[in-house]
Amino acid sequence: MFSKLFLPLVLCAICLTPFVAKAAEEEAKADEKQFAVELDPETFDTYIDAGNVFVKFFAPWCGHCKRLHPLWEQLAEIMNIEEPKVTIAKVDCTKHQTLCADHQVTGYPTLRLFKLGEEESVKFKGTRDLPAITDFINQELNTPAEEDINEQQEAQANPNVGKVVDLNEDSFAKHVSSGNHFVKFFAPWCSHCQRLAPTWEELAGELKAEPTVTISKIDCTQFRSICQDFEVKGYPTLLWIEDGKKIEKYAGSRDLPTLKTYVEKMLGSPSDSNEIKDADKQPKEEVKKQNVLQLSGEDEFTKATTDGVAFIKFYAPWCGHCQKLQPTWEQLATDQIATDSGIVIAKVDCTATENKQICITQQVEGYPTLFLYKNGKRQNEYEGSRSLPELQAYVKKFIGHDEL
Repeated sequence: MFSKLFLPLVLCAICLTPFVAKAAEEEAKADEKQFAVELDPETFDTYIDAGNVFVKFFAPWCGHCKRLHPLWEQLAEIMNIEEPKVTIAKVDCTKHQTLCADHQVTGYPTLRLFKLGEEESVKFKGTRDLPAITDFINQELNTPAEEDINEQQEAQANPNVGKVVDLNEDSFAKHVSSGNHFVKFFAPWCSHCQRLAPTWEELAGELKAEPTVTISKIDCTQFRSICQDFEVKGYPTLLWIEDGKKIEKYAGSRDLPTLKTYVEKMLGSPSDSNEIKDADKQPKEEVKKQNVLQLSGEDEFTKATTDGVAFIKFYAPWCGHCQKLQPTWEQLATDQIATDSGIVIAKVDCTATENKQICITQQVEGYPTLFLYKNGKRQNEYEGSRSLPELQAYVKKFIGHDEL
């Protein structure tokens, strides 16, 4: 009797299994964020008439389309902002066969760029990786030079770029709490301060391309308690502050070249002065800081990764996630773990012409991509948290181990 009742229940469960699995799959797909705009015959012309549109014509069953899908969504996440230069879109050709046929789609995926005001679209024929695709977009749309884009992005991210930041009692603590700061403590009536003022403004302008330091000032006649906390006893007093802590008092000449050289020395950046150029000739124990190594070209990349440990960030200057990671990456380079162990902390700009093949060879499919190399052998992509403690812990694992 029991077996007769049990058998239908088993059969029912077996029958329901595919439906449960399909429901779970559909739920997972629904949860996945879609950034690319899905077009159909009713919306296609509206988007094409409104601006530049880069369209992926695809079929859901196509293996190449499936591999391209995460990269296309990442591109859409980057590009599909308010008032975009180009909209990243897609058309499912299994649903809209006529639309795809109208645009000469004979294979999947087909990528076509529709430029505003032009009748003919441009077919993308390059490799399907992010550097090649973004380069294609920039060339076809005649976007501004990379340097101009960088300056625009930095200006948007930091409205004080290239300017002296005027601090007060409310803003001082928060401003200096993280990062590098060169601060002028002054009094308006002080003649030495008055003579320094235009040079201080020039210094900020000269360093606008260096986002890892701010040039600031605070009036000690208005905010005495802050100046007392930093033991300011004369004007002007110029202090180098890192992460809220006073590192040292500047005691050099107050002309622009000397001040700029000092900032570059504190950041570990290269300088035109012989003194800084010869720094690499000094005994290793005298060099207190190291900075992120900018790799350019195959030779530099090979040299950096062949021997020892190198942790490399592959990035694009316009990438928001890369910009967010930059100060942490700089901190990692100056960390005691990296400097004492001789670990190279480096970065590769995948949009630079001389680096494109490197990024393709290393299978960089998104930005930023972090790879660690030990004696020329590339490890699995780092996919952990991008916080400084987590990055430090990851690097520590490769110190003093010959076998991986």
